[in-house]
Amino acid sequence: MKKQLSTLLLAILLVSAFLVGCQPKSNTAATDQKESETPKNAEKSDHPLANKKIALVMQQNLGTFSAQYIEGVKEQVEKFGGTVNVFTSEGDLAKMASNLDAAINQGFDGILIDHGTKEALNSGVEKAVEKGIPVIAFDAGIEVEGVPVLEQGDQKMAEMTLNKLGEDANGEANIVKIWVAGFAPMERRQVAYEAFLKNNSGIKEIAAFGAATANTALDTQAQMEAILKQYPKEGQITAVWAAWDEFAKGAVRAIEQAGRTDIKVYSIDMSDEDLQMIQKENSPWVASAAVDPKDIGRIQVRYLYQKINGENPEQKIVLNPVFVDKANLPDQQVTTNELSEYIKGWGASEQGYNDALKELEEQLK
Repeated sequence: MKKQLSTLLLAILLVSAFLVGCQPKSNTAATDQKESETPKNAEKSDHPLANKKIALVMQQNLGTFSAQYIEGVKEQVEKFGGTVNVFTSEGDLAKMASNLDAAINQGFDGILIDHGTKEALNSGVEKAVEKGIPVIAFDAGIEVEGVPVLEQGDQKMAEMTLNKLGEDANGEANIVKIWVAGFAPMERRQVAYEAFLKNNSGIKEIAAFGAATANTALDTQAQMEAILKQYPKEGQITAVWAAWDEFAKGAVRAIEQAGRTDIKVYSIDMSDEDLQMIQKENSPWVASAAVDPKDIGRIQVRYLYQKINGENPEQKIVLNPVFVDKANLPDQQVTTNELSEYIKGWGASEQGYNDALKELEEQLK
């Protein structure tokens, strides 16, 4: 009897162990994407810049722009023989600060930061610097000595699109602004917007709204639908100026569903999804200004590797934006990878490269 019980108990234990082993493993704290794989040629390299572990700490990962930005980061890091872990924060600045602490404590060789405020991140960035971990930020309000911050030339992008709006409307327009406070690039774009209104007395803002949410484009669409009901007659709204492409998507869908052919949309940022909407026949979305999101990721990585290599890039790094006019696009659908064929200055920027990085990339090919 005892032998039978012992055999039964052993069987139960074996089954339990098997079931536990089959349970899905939880993600490492704060990460929601897999670590990129180390290129095989990097594993054999003795180059001092190869095999680096890089953390990308994001305020939020939302929409196709973010997806293409991450793609650019991973592409460049892998060309340099490294790996990337992505930490996303769903727009929660407290979680972002916690993710930054996690990246520091896990001993990454370098940290990339995407958006965020100085109130939330300065202390964490200072901690990273004290530990000798290089940091490069993009579109963040961080103010820490020795930590470069990339920006897209936000005021210039706003000026490009607003000037086009003014030209198309012959200086007389009723416009809806979609914008949100609390983001460093948005604040810079607002400076240009205020100056534009001050210098163009015939341009009137009749409504303004905007919120960054988990479903920004969808929520913007609902708000824009309400604005269109408030101004139902043709000519009451001349144009919409959207300070972010997620805002533009929502506005465009609302305008199209309402059958309003009298309203044009001007925006900032560009992605493959944006291009599909802009190139759609009779689309109200007529222009945008942007930096290739993949290029932003690539360039940010290059400056981080400069820091890892002991170099000191300038504190403020401004990327050169490009104006994308629907009138210059072909009839056939194009992607951001093909956009350079039609829009001068788009993509394939060499910014951030130097001899050391070119040598590293060449050795790992």
